[in-house]
Amino acid sequence: MVELAFSTNAYTRHSLPEAVRRIADHGYAGVELLGDDPHAYFPNFEDADRDALLEALSNTDLAVSNINANTAMGYYDDAPPSAFFEPSVIRADDEAREWRVEYTKRAIDLAETVGSPAVCLATGRPLPGTTPGEARDYLRESLHEILDYAEARDIEVGIEFEPELLIENTDEVFEVIDEVGRDSLGVNLDVGHAAVYGEDVAESIRASAGSITGVHLEDIVGGRRGKHYHRIPGEGNLDFQAIFDALEDIGYDGFATLELYTYPDEPDRAAREAFEALEEYVYSSH
Repeated sequence: MVELAFSTNAYTRHSLPEAVRRIADHGYAGVELLGDDPHAYFPNFEDADRDALLEALSNTDLAVSNINANTAMGYYDDAPPSAFFEPSVIRADDEAREWRVEYTKRAIDLAETVGSPAVCLATGRPLPGTTPGEARDYLRESLHEILDYAEARDIEVGIEFEPELLIENTDEVFEVIDEVGRDSLGVNLDVGHAAVYGEDVAESIRASAGSITGVHLEDIVGGRRGKHYHRIPGEGNLDFQAIFDALEDIGYDGFATLELYTYPDEPDRAAREAFEALEEYVYSSH
């Protein structure tokens, strides 16, 4: 049975332990941890931070659904106030690319520590001077190094596709998965990203059967040519009945994680209303 989790990336004005405690108050079975500033930016994540996190997880009895290592905004003193994927695993600069690979390994370490089954990463965008084909070569090289590390620790790695990144949709993510050929590599399927790209979300889920490391949920206004802005379920026009039916059809029994980083001013409201909107699909029919 699918269970609901909530990402701490909505609680960026709270400490990571406080975010965990607040999420537990809203009925969720799991929590996704933001592997970035201000929660777990790994170069600054000390033993005391880890211990405080473990205490909060123990006290709330929340499972960890995923470590979200898509961004590394803590790398910059002046990162833009939106998702920023540099330095990415497709950078032509060897030093920058290796920094990101090592950063992802630290996310895997945290996953092992807290019992998370997976980490997710985004590919980033090909920068000027790097063709998409060259970027794909860098991606495969980076993934093999990351997967060597993850497999030794029994952690899965999910690529999160997103419009305008190198890997934008379901077909492209499975091209990479097939090229890499490692069972530990899958897809962290964000339903809103599929919708904004113009995919049928339920069909994207069915096409991903057996390869989903995690699911991100949010509502979106509009499909193709819609706006990539994460909303509380019910505030857009995604068909959540179809989404949960598709997850049931493929036998997915992991976490579906609400990712509502767009509500930093009112994360408790977002968490509460999202749970109320979706609990009927998850708990009442089983």
